[in-house]
Amino acid sequence: MRLSKIDLNLFVVFEAVYRTRNLTRAAELLFITQPAVSNALARMRKALDDQLFVSTPAGMLPTPVSENIIGRVREALQLLDSSTHAAEHFDPASSQRTFRLSMNDLTEAILLPALEEVLQREAPGIRIESYFTTRREVPEALANGAVNLAIDAPLIDDPHLEQEPLGRDRYACLLRRDHPFAKKKLTIDDYLKLGHIHVSSRRQGPGLVDAELNKLGLRRTIQTRVQHYLVAPLIAMRTDLVLTGPLMLLRRYDARILELPFDLPDLESHGYWHRSVTGDPAHGWLREQIGRLMKEENK
Repeated sequence: MRLSKIDLNLFVVFEAVYRTRNLTRAAELLFITQPAVSNALARMRKALDDQLFVSTPAGMLPTPVSENIIGRVREALQLLDSSTHAAEHFDPASSQRTFRLSMNDLTEAILLPALEEVLQREAPGIRIESYFTTRREVPEALANGAVNLAIDAPLIDDPHLEQEPLGRDRYACLLRRDHPFAKKKLTIDDYLKLGHIHVSSRRQGPGLVDAELNKLGLRRTIQTRVQHYLVAPLIAMRTDLVLTGPLMLLRRYDARILELPFDLPDLESHGYWHRSVTGDPAHGWLREQIGRLMKEENK
């Protein structure tokens, strides 16, 4: 089978079917009809002499051949797309690009207001869409273009991704100004006697703070567990509960901030993108703005 005998548009349909596991949803994604997707898939099956997908109650299940080629197909599609953009002259003031970013609620609150201010001033036509993508899903989302840039901890290791450090922050403890605890410094006994707010997207299990305390044979009292960082300070500002969190978040509130009486690793954030878009000037410009803004926030 020669590549020159295959319509390259078939690979676009193939990737959409792989991503959605459904012919109708793939058609909606590509803005074509479902029969057109079926026809394209039939042509690709004939060209590659494989079923590619098997219909099951759970959706279109990829065959081993599909699993074997999907990574290279996605990388090739990304390279074609980025090559098209790289050939364009990028002018921030006139660009109409849309960038899809992945980050948690804390990074959204810290980065997006400052980023939108820059865009409004220098690139008013650029649109930003922010979604949360789990760490496990980030490599695939970057590969298929569902996400253009992800911001996460330096825990993602994929040979197809590029990354750069965006900054680091340390943890501290926030109390409301009229909190009954009046001392200027926390001891470990003081810390353990307080009621705590724990932030985690998981329903159960220890976080970083509790893992470090466990190493010391210690345990704090968690009174409230929430999913998002942004609600946690609001609770602490109206109760006797305290919050251990990143300093760049805590210092945004009119509250007392005390050093922790034990060591915690710093909070690091990295930017991730697929290597196929490294040469895209618009993508590079956006990375530069985000890197600068994140470093300013971490000062």
